[in-house]
Amino acid sequence: MRDRAMQAMHAMALSPVAETLADLNSYGFRPKRSAADAIEQCFKALAKKSSAKWVLEADIKGCFDNISHEWLMEHIPMDKMMLTQWLQCGYIFQATNAGTPQGGIISPIYANMALDGLEAAVKSATKGLTKVHVIRYADDFIVTADSSEILENRVRPAVEAFLGERGLSLSKEKTHITHINTGFDFLGFNVRKYKEKLLIKPAKASIKRLLDKVRDRIKYQPTVSAAVLIRQLNSIIRGWASYYRHVVSKDTFSWVDTHIFRAIYRWIKRKHNQKSIKRINRRYFTTIEMNHWRFFLPGVKTPKAMPKCVYFIKLPLLPLNVT
Repeated sequence: MRDRAMQAMHAMALSPVAETLADLNSYGFRPKRSAADAIEQCFKALAKKSSAKWVLEADIKGCFDNISHEWLMEHIPMDKMMLTQWLQCGYIFQATNAGTPQGGIISPIYANMALDGLEAAVKSATKGLTKVHVIRYADDFIVTADSSEILENRVRPAVEAFLGERGLSLSKEKTHITHINTGFDFLGFNVRKYKEKLLIKPAKASIKRLLDKVRDRIKYQPTVSAAVLIRQLNSIIRGWASYYRHVVSKDTFSWVDTHIFRAIYRWIKRKHNQKSIKRINRRYFTTIEMNHWRFFLPGVKTPKAMPKCVYFIKLPLLPLNVT
């Protein structure tokens, strides 16, 4: 606890310095910035007909594990003795010679300060060219350009040289140059143009992770009460929907809601395999304002209030923020 308190104190002092030196389009682990802001910048950079057509999807190999201690010691403006102890603390009895402390309060600030300057390096390598944009969230970033040759011959060498000074490198397997009509995944979103119209949707991998998590939660709790299951699923689904409500997600929400409903119905039928379908439907489903098949449990007791119904939220009914 004392160590974390010391990290928090130094982070409070270092954060204003990091904000002063930060790249303009860096959005990860910064005050009042989020993944939604990074996606908004993607839309601004790629939405127009005259916007850049090619994107470098960059992936840094083990960013938090491989940042050079020598570079951090030379460039991070803080007490060097404390910095050395935190960087070399390692785990159990194993000291570390590279990287930042995993899970440390101050680690994201170190990583951001190490990667700040990437945007300037790319702009310097593409001086005189337009439509070159760098959008970074922590160690995930993309670079846009008007042609694949610019990204391959000018941007990629500049990025590799910048990272090499900090002991980092690009992952050859996960770094790609993609046309906007093919689309790419960034921060769990799929960004792609359909007939010159840019649409940003939840990525298929993110949808699969959600459904796998929900199905596992339902499958491995065959005896839990419906009220407990509803509360558990509501927290998972509400958090996922809040992350994706800013983009084109209405059809995706409806599709996901259908598959979750099927998983819940199978759970109910296994739980009451001796009861008729009509009785199951009457007990567990209701209609609210023309919204049929709403999974609920009536009259659940609460510690300090009268019994009340517990309703399962439906994704298509959640408000979408289109501003």
